[in-house]
Amino acid sequence: MSERIEYDVLLVGGSPSNLALAHHLVDLAAKSGKSFSMAILEKGKEFGSHIVSGAVSHPHVLERLFPDYKNNGFPVEAVCNESNLSLLGNKEKWDIFAPLVPPGMKKEGYLVLSLSKVVYWMASTLREKAKNTPNVTVDFYPGFSAHQILFDGNRVIGVQVVEEAKGKPDEENVYAKLTCFGDKGFISRDLIDHFHLRDNPQIWSVGVKEVWELPEGKDYAGKVWHTLGFPLVDGSFGGGFIYGMKDRHLTIGLVISLDSPNPNINPQQKLQDLKKHPWVQELIKGGKLLNYGAALLPEGGYYSLPKKFAVDGAMLLGDALGVLDINSLAGVDKAFECGIQAAEVIHKNLDSKNFSEAALASYKEAVMNTHVGKALYKGRYFRNAFQENFRLLGDYLPLVLEAVDEKLPLAGFLNVGLNYPLQSIKDAVRMGLKISGLKDYGPIKYKHDYEHIVPDFKPKHEIKTNGHVKSTIYSREDAVFFAHTKYHEGNKHIDEFNADVCKKCIEKYDGLGKETPCVSDCTAEVHRIDIIGGSRLHGMSLENCVQCRTCEIVCPEVNLRVKATAQASGPDFMGL
Repeated sequence: MSERIEYDVLLVGGSPSNLALAHHLVDLAAKSGKSFSMAILEKGKEFGSHIVSGAVSHPHVLERLFPDYKNNGFPVEAVCNESNLSLLGNKEKWDIFAPLVPPGMKKEGYLVLSLSKVVYWMASTLREKAKNTPNVTVDFYPGFSAHQILFDGNRVIGVQVVEEAKGKPDEENVYAKLTCFGDKGFISRDLIDHFHLRDNPQIWSVGVKEVWELPEGKDYAGKVWHTLGFPLVDGSFGGGFIYGMKDRHLTIGLVISLDSPNPNINPQQKLQDLKKHPWVQELIKGGKLLNYGAALLPEGGYYSLPKKFAVDGAMLLGDALGVLDINSLAGVDKAFECGIQAAEVIHKNLDSKNFSEAALASYKEAVMNTHVGKALYKGRYFRNAFQENFRLLGDYLPLVLEAVDEKLPLAGFLNVGLNYPLQSIKDAVRMGLKISGLKDYGPIKYKHDYEHIVPDFKPKHEIKTNGHVKSTIYSREDAVFFAHTKYHEGNKHIDEFNADVCKKCIEKYDGLGKETPCVSDCTAEVHRIDIIGGSRLHGMSLENCVQCRTCEIVCPEVNLRVKATAQASGPDFMGL
């Protein structure tokens, strides 16, 4: 029989939050002399290879975690020297006057980061740090994913790391006194469901992103734009982001919330529409595409947080908790803070190895007393302000965008007032109060994202694209090439629970002249309709999957589940 694999601490996912935890815990142990063993599981072939996010992040937590980050090789793409919040019409752009830009969207002095590079660097430097700390053991397992949580009664005791269990637990399982989950829901959702930790569902957006290399003479390093409007004029919440990085690289991305009434969002194609805008066309003129990827972002914030951040034998961090502050699009510093606070609590309990729920209870209080909890509480009604009032994005914004195209942006706001004289004032006051967080409206209740879908939805407004260079626009099939997906033969990482349910869903949307949400909203040409024996059936090209989980979130029948890949399969997002 093989030797049982067991650690004091097991980190599930090579996430920023988990790696921050690991770094800080090793630092604390180096000072105290306390001993522990730790393992880090990462489902990608290398740490960072499944990380999509480009980020503009405030360095305040990074400075505490790595005080010498400016001199130790930490991968900073640029320091933001110009930050804009811009409205895009079909053909024109208007940069909102700086005094009118919300404080959270002013990014001057922030770090422009490629999070895949950051995670790779954190894992690499942690290896060296652990080697130089003789009282700790840290083992790294890239290419290993958690497929099932192991319980002993109501205590978490580890995870199963072999997808198809063969009845040999000593070879299939990794045990731990404490297991920490920092993933985007691939496995942490099972912990949350098992302990009924989330009364309010998480709501999600999907981010789709490309990195371009620009020709000589084009250098936008340090320039940041966040955009509203084109191509999102159907009432969906979201916007674009363009970040200038070093080496003439340019990040172009789009975030679209999945609580949209539109069943056919098609995020990857919307990103192509963004690139068709004359302003963006000029930015990328003469450039070439290097990378493409997609990932979910948790947007529920304060009211979607789990009731407990820890249970017997387990803790939740980062995206598993859902600490992204959507108000300012700030998540990296929140994830780092979770890792730091978790490490502090773990370190206190290393001698006793007591990782009961009671021993870990102070973790939630510690997180909520930092800038993380304060930002989430202040922005607790931000998403609700837009969910409750479709007019804001579905009616008012398009009127403003029409004026932007006429180069009279302020006239657009006047047009809103003229067309909706009393209603727009009431809406503006209520939105202002909700976004500011100054007035308490009591707890709110979210619906699951798929419950917002209106199958026969017809947008009031359509985008009009202008001339563009065809070579800058990519189909989903072609975009997958730039996600560098590679799967082992026989991979089955998306479960379809009932084929008949899919068949009925296809018939329903066929009758409306639409695609099913899983086909339309897939970011990588995985889901398709096959005609077999005269019937239209759901099929999947799993080798294209970029592990974004969008299909699962938008499936109106809750008939799909995306699981973590096995054997280091999947995309390679390094550089995104």
